[in-house]
Amino acid sequence: MSQRIQVKGTQITVPNSVGAASSFSEATCVRLINNGSSGRTVTVAEDNSGSTTIGTFSLLAGQTEYLQKYPSNVVFVGGGTDVQGTSVGFTN
Repeated sequence: MSQRIQVKGTQITVPNSVGAASSFSEATCVRLINNGSSGRTVTVAEDNSGSTTIGTFSLLAGQTEYLQKYPSNVVFVGGGTDVQGTSVGFTN
């Protein structure tokens, strides 16, 4: 069964540093896709100061994941320009 999503924002390239990291307009759910041929490490931080990393995970080449986070949390990747993200919600 496929999921239906509600797109809530414009897809952007996920930034490469905590200072430039995005909250995706204070989204609570973000769809991430790695369009590249290399895996990337996705980092979720409390804010852009870099003082608190909440966690990291690997996003493999061609993989799509949905990330649930707090509105103030920010997201960045450890290099490249091949990871895209957008704010989404789920609908019936």
